[in-house]
Amino acid sequence: MKYTHKMGQPARSQLVPGSNRSLNLFNPVTAHEISSSTSTGFLLFNPDLKVQSALPECCIFVRLYHIKIPLPLKTADQIRQIALRTIAEEAAAIGQLGNYLTDDFIRSVELILACTGRVIVTGIGKSANIGAKLVSTFNSTGTPASFMHAADAIHGDLGMIRAGDVIICLSKSGDTPEIKVLIPLLKLMGNKLIAIVGNTESYLAGNADLVINSTVSREACPNNLAPTASTTAQLVMGDALAVALLECRGFTRQDFARYHPGGALGKRLYLRVADLYKYNEKPEVQAGDNMRAVLLEISSKRLGATAVLIGSKLAGIITDGDIRRMLHRETPVENLKAADIMTRDPLTVDAEILVADALDIMRKNNITQMLVMENNEYAGVIHLHDILKEGII
Repeated sequence: MKYTHKMGQPARSQLVPGSNRSLNLFNPVTAHEISSSTSTGFLLFNPDLKVQSALPECCIFVRLYHIKIPLPLKTADQIRQIALRTIAEEAAAIGQLGNYLTDDFIRSVELILACTGRVIVTGIGKSANIGAKLVSTFNSTGTPASFMHAADAIHGDLGMIRAGDVIICLSKSGDTPEIKVLIPLLKLMGNKLIAIVGNTESYLAGNADLVINSTVSREACPNNLAPTASTTAQLVMGDALAVALLECRGFTRQDFARYHPGGALGKRLYLRVADLYKYNEKPEVQAGDNMRAVLLEISSKRLGATAVLIGSKLAGIITDGDIRRMLHRETPVENLKAADIMTRDPLTVDAEILVADALDIMRKNNITQMLVMENNEYAGVIHLHDILKEGII
């Protein structure tokens, strides 16, 4: 096993194979990395030599592959069990949150709905990170929000708060020094304060207008120190608040698309069939056309199907599958017309529906293309490949 000592790492004591001696790896500030055309290694202090003034005499060179680093690794099963325990503990913590949905939660929703300004979310440490995520959720679901770090607030960022804003403060303990400095200032400004807090006996809880309890019995961290279950609880309570507001506002998919037009998610919410089918050619034959005309139309338009018309009115569809089934008939091909093998009353899709909805229809009916109708007239074909190319799956 190779070991590479990085600049700034502390010296390590290692056993050299075949020896009971422990060799101390010099810190790079006092030792020199040796490189040659055949090997790379480090100067190691030799405790058997008393003279340390002459560097070459008190150091020996050990090839990298002679150094073995014992690592406190867990087995694969142990690692999996740690992960499962963490998930179970956080799931249990979330499961208790339903017991904390008091009238203060209801009043918090009502307060934000009546808010004439924005929601200002604040916090310190890991709670601040959760707060920043909640701001993104609020903004994308119809509740205007901004984030204010509690430490920055007392150094000028309080200026972002306006009359009519509602403040949400997140904290596990509710007693951090920054929170104790911030809360009196917020109270002086007269804004309503909602606390999402893990300690209902804390300074924050005692001074908030409304309290949403996010208490957990313990962290998922084995030392019960690192914020894990507590931050998950904050996130879930914040999401519950955001979704309650969303539904109370009657926020729709179209509203979400307006705020989130980017990426595949945005396309699912705003891209319409009319945006895609027009890039395809328009395959069509008349009901009385022979099989040669049908085959040429399907082949040349490369959509695996053609519409069958009687005049300008849609009468049916012929797909690759219909052609294959035709070959099993005893009727001579030269005697068949388009009307003889077409599927009557085919599935169609309106040009104005969402592409995502058209994809759902294709999936349910196990088909790869549909005829598009615009103003009740045949307009073209949309193919599954058109949808997949847009990243909608």
